[in-house]
Amino acid sequence: MNKIWIIIKREYLTRVRKRSFVIFTLLLPVLFVGMVFVPFWIAGTGDNEKVAVIDESKYFEGKLADGGGVHYKFLQAKVDTLKNTYPDLGYTGLLHIPAMDINRPTSIVYYSKGQMNVMLKSNMERRLSTVIEDLRMEAAGIDKGKLESIRTEVDIINLSGKEEKKGSAGLAYVVGYAAGFLVYIILLIFGTMVMRGVMEEKMNRVAEVMVSSVKPFQLMMGKIVGIAGVGLTQFIIWSVLIIGLYTLLPLLLGPEMVQAAASQQAASNANNAAAVEMINKMNFVRDSVNWSLVLSCFVFYFLGGYLFYSALFAAVGSLVNEDPNEAQSLTFPITLPVIISIFIMMAAVRNPNSQLAVWGSIIPFTSPVVMMARIPYGVPGTVPFWQLGLSVVVLIAGFLGTTWAAAKIYRTGILLYGKKVTLKEAVRWLTRKS
Repeated sequence: MNKIWIIIKREYLTRVRKRSFVIFTLLLPVLFVGMVFVPFWIAGTGDNEKVAVIDESKYFEGKLADGGGVHYKFLQAKVDTLKNTYPDLGYTGLLHIPAMDINRPTSIVYYSKGQMNVMLKSNMERRLSTVIEDLRMEAAGIDKGKLESIRTEVDIINLSGKEEKKGSAGLAYVVGYAAGFLVYIILLIFGTMVMRGVMEEKMNRVAEVMVSSVKPFQLMMGKIVGIAGVGLTQFIIWSVLIIGLYTLLPLLLGPEMVQAAASQQAASNANNAAAVEMINKMNFVRDSVNWSLVLSCFVFYFLGGYLFYSALFAAVGSLVNEDPNEAQSLTFPITLPVIISIFIMMAAVRNPNSQLAVWGSIIPFTSPVVMMARIPYGVPGTVPFWQLGLSVVVLIAGFLGTTWAAAKIYRTGILLYGKKVTLKEAVRWLTRKS
């Protein structure tokens, strides 16, 4: 046990002391937030399109509103002339609306240098359709104001569990997706880290020296647990940063805004109102999710999933010789279930009670990712205790099984040089008696 501890300490300190560890630990939360919010920001920023419009129908002038980064300019000109000169006039496209019967709209043509993008086409079609609908209602004698006053939107408040706790399907979706995706990234990054560490020691012949004083199984377990400690350290640092930010935010905003948020009172100015709204949203996020359960399960499934896959990655690393490209073909059977789990997770966050989501959260090859996508929806509401307990037991059993299998492969592969080992041959080692 003392030898395993020495290897764990070496693996842990070697990686924690690197500058890359500090940079990665600080940058990953920023990159993760960027991955979540940047697509929404990009989607919300439309292209600055300046479109010339020739309206021969005389229906749309003054009614076709700008929006989505598209600006319309109505011109009195001939289409045949303008469609060749609109770029020189500073326009990105030409929209030609021919004379038409609003009950039977004819084809509307858009001239552009290149292919019209999907967002621009959808934006134009939606706004043109709105104008035609308004004209049809006016012709039919329908009061649009009364129609709008009749329309309404229903907001369903979700009270879950016996305590009737207020929840949010959207928040559960986001938290589940983020947690599952983060476990997916961790499995690939740290599993690959274990494999590369084993490959380097084998190709540099360091493993020969180490195996002379420790058993191969001790060497493999020391490396796996040591790197797991690195990942756990990063998770603790991220948790402290998030908790610290949430704790310091009221101090930075001032007590009056915190009091206004607590009493649900309107703020005196726009800046205070924005701050109060942000505090209210953070409080809602805090109260709508069982964070203690989510975080504890995240730690378990991070460690369980890592230990399950890292043993297999270590076995693969022990099979690779001088050609590192061998690792690509050998790791495919291992990385394939991880990739499949992310697709099952995408379905699970939309429907956490589906058969695919339930079985995906129990089978150990996919449960670390899929179960983390289901847990924010509620335990025991959406995820019964028996499913969570069965998932935990099966994942532990899976880890023990992969460790046993990987140890048999690792013991032979780590000292095997100059021969290309196939997966078929590695499987034969599993059935060989010790």
